[in-house]
Amino acid sequence: MIRAGVVGATGYAGAELVRILTGHPGVKLAIVTSRQYAGDAFDKVFPSMAGVVNLKCREFTIDGVCDIADVVFLALPHKLPMAYVPELLERGKRVIDLSADFRFKDGSTYEAYYQPHTAKDFLDEAVYGLCEIYPDQIKNSRLIGNPGCYPTSVLLPLIPLLRSGILDLHSIIADSKSAVSGAGRSLSLKTHFCEGNESFKAYNVAQHRHNPEMEEILSSEAGKQVRITFVPHIVPMTRGMETTIYTNLHKDASHEDVKECLSSFYAGSPFVRIRPDHRPPDTLHVRGTNFCDIGFHIDERHHRLILMSAIDNLIKGAAGQAVQNMNIMLGLDETTGLSHIPFPL
Repeated sequence: MIRAGVVGATGYAGAELVRILTGHPGVKLAIVTSRQYAGDAFDKVFPSMAGVVNLKCREFTIDGVCDIADVVFLALPHKLPMAYVPELLERGKRVIDLSADFRFKDGSTYEAYYQPHTAKDFLDEAVYGLCEIYPDQIKNSRLIGNPGCYPTSVLLPLIPLLRSGILDLHSIIADSKSAVSGAGRSLSLKTHFCEGNESFKAYNVAQHRHNPEMEEILSSEAGKQVRITFVPHIVPMTRGMETTIYTNLHKDASHEDVKECLSSFYAGSPFVRIRPDHRPPDTLHVRGTNFCDIGFHIDERHHRLILMSAIDNLIKGAAGQAVQNMNIMLGLDETTGLSHIPFPL
């Protein structure tokens, strides 16, 4: 049985990893680490896990993780994973990093939006873990840069259409709405109840650090530079993300062309659902699951395509996709441990 370790297990994404891996039939969750809660039982930090997770949080050390884990999930803030990944790989571990440290091929782009990168030699090797798009590369990898939540919700609708050549690549605007959990578990004024409740606001307009992540992937897919306008928002709910994308179509592209492109591309993808024309994606319908629901509408007056997607930001946007990456890396069915039935309400 595969032994897994979660480093940073008491953040929101880390806790979701613990929940999913605990129910994974091919995995033994061997170690969970937490700087803040080292020595405490995991179910003391998250009482919902009483009787389910019987592990104590440990202080992270390379030796402590490597001695008992085959696969290591790094659910840590940006900058920390780059310090640990080289030695984890040297010691034969498979690594799935949920930070941005290994999502970029161009280290200078990372450094422009984050901080100096101390493990650039591993950027070429790292695979961008967008599971439905790069499964063959993921299969042969030992280091995954797990995509961000916003990029997952933007790239999955766009890439099939970009590959088909029916999009005007100079006109893409993406507007995303994220639940408050996307900001993480650390205390901050913007996520304080009195500041976030009954509040709906944009932030980091056209300068969010997920913007270059999306542009690097889209440019690689297109074989030329692609720039998009991206505006994120925070909405007062616990989990979920809805993205609406606006882009012009080439004149001869029809509704049926778009529908056929998306439907055929994702025909073998168990976690992508193309919604009926009359029912746009809804965060309620993907809550707690690894699904990405995609819908679209064509504004005939302007021949403009409106794409919509909905994901659970903590699952498909983080922990669920990380486990899906692990499944593909290790030759398991990609749905193993992830077949959560959606809540009806």
